[in-house]
Amino acid sequence: MTTYDRLTAIRRERGAGYFILLDPDKINQGLLPTFVRDATEAGVDAFLIGGSLLLRNDFDRQIQMIKENTTAPVVIFPGSLIQVSSFADAILFLILISGRNPEYLIGNQVIAAPVIRQSRLETISTGYMLIEAGNTTSAEFMSNTKPIPRDKADIALAHALAAEIIGMKMLYLDAGSGAQVSIPEEMIKAIAGRCPLPMIVGGGIRTPDEARRKVDAGASFIVTGTITEFNNHRSFIREFADAVHSGPRQH
Repeated sequence: MTTYDRLTAIRRERGAGYFILLDPDKINQGLLPTFVRDATEAGVDAFLIGGSLLLRNDFDRQIQMIKENTTAPVVIFPGSLIQVSSFADAILFLILISGRNPEYLIGNQVIAAPVIRQSRLETISTGYMLIEAGNTTSAEFMSNTKPIPRDKADIALAHALAAEIIGMKMLYLDAGSGAQVSIPEEMIKAIAGRCPLPMIVGGGIRTPDEARRKVDAGASFIVTGTITEFNNHRSFIREFADAVHSGPRQH
């Protein structure tokens, strides 16, 4: 079974999935094994790893340590060309469809493709959309692109439909690390009602109730990152997992 199949099975069986995003520059390797084991026991469905920068040279080892302590998929969420590792289960092959910077539409993808193919990593083609979050996030600054306005659900939907027609497998709506506000439920609902692609939603989600509202609006997978950096207790993570998993969706 491919990693993509595992993720879609989680969505089908649990209503939605809960991912934790680990920033390789903020990982404490001494605490990482215990954190990963606790998070897995608490109900995390997959671990994403990646960030806007990569200031350390132990990316491979970090992924190995995560893999050694969980049965959940470990998926690279690449913030740059150098965030590729054959030790991961898969990589989100991101196309920044919300922006008009050609380097993130095709330039970096062309450079990365031969390396990824040689690594034999499973690729999950993903339409990546930055959504306005009330402040300038690292992803917005580093990509030199303008996010979709948070009150323009129709624009976000048009981008999602383009991703579907092109043949992408997933969508990722991201408010960005440290976002002041999360993706509006109205935008998620507008996309989910017209586009069948599984939708990852992350950035600015700070409470289990907020996570659940995203699922009820149509999110397939919820991602938290910053909030679990500051509160990484197993009980806190379980509250998020339970909120995301609590009951199947109606569509």
